[in-house]
Order: sequence, then structure tokens, then C-alpha cells
Amino acid sequence: MTHSHGNLLGEPPATLLPSSPEAERELADGLPAAEVAAHHPTYSAAWAALAEEAVDGGRVIEAYAYARTGYHRGLDALRRNGWKGYGPVPWSHEPNRGFLRCVTVLARAAEAIGETDEQERCTQLLRDCDPTLAP
Repeated sequence: MTHSHGNLLGEPPATLLPSSPEAERELADGLPAAEVAAHHPTYSAAWAALAEEAVDGGRVIEAYAYARTGYHRGLDALRRNGWKGYGPVPWSHEPNRGFLRCVTVLARAAEAIGETDEQERCTQLLRDCDPTLAP
């Protein structure tokens, strides 16, 4: 007879960030991401949009800065919503995506500037949050 020796305490419940209807509407209506970030500085999706635009345009340092800002704002929001630094943060929940997009761009930008430790930390965080995201 074989026994599984998994975590006896189980995994914590998924953290689901609340929506931000006004910020979401502004982005959807085409307001520039910089304006949305200025109006709603805690809204990670605005920072993610800025980071993605910068990294796609070859502006890696800008991408890194935008992604890091959205990452930290996302960590703050996750903690306010019960996250203890581990456990699922599923991509399937739309309001989580801004934070996860920031972590993704932060990993890409860190890799581009040779910051291997940061790239590895971000990749591991993505795996821990939602295993379907990380390579």
C-alpha cells in the first residue's frame, strides 16, 4: 500500500481580487493607460498595459519600472484580500490578470537586462499563482 505525503494542511483558497469597474471602463473606452494609472494608481492592469507597450517597443527599463509598480500594487491588493504570500491567484479570475501580467513582463524585462535571480523569482511566482502560466 502506498501513501501520498502531500501538504496535510491543504492549499489555501484562491485569492480573487475585486473588480475595479471605473478603471476597467476607462481602459475599455480607450483612455491611455498612463491616464488610467494616474486616476487609479492601485489598478495593476493599467501598469501592465504600460509595461507591455514598453517591452513590445523595446523600452526594457521602462517596462521593468512599470511592471514593478504594478507588481507591488498587486501584492498590496492581494494581501488586503487575504493572500499570505502563497497560494493560488488564478488567471481565470479577470481582476487577477493585471497583477499576473505585471509579473510576466517583470520576468521578461529582468531576463533582458540580465537580472537572472529576479527573472527566476517571477517565473516561480507565476507557477505558484497559476501553474498554467509559467513556461
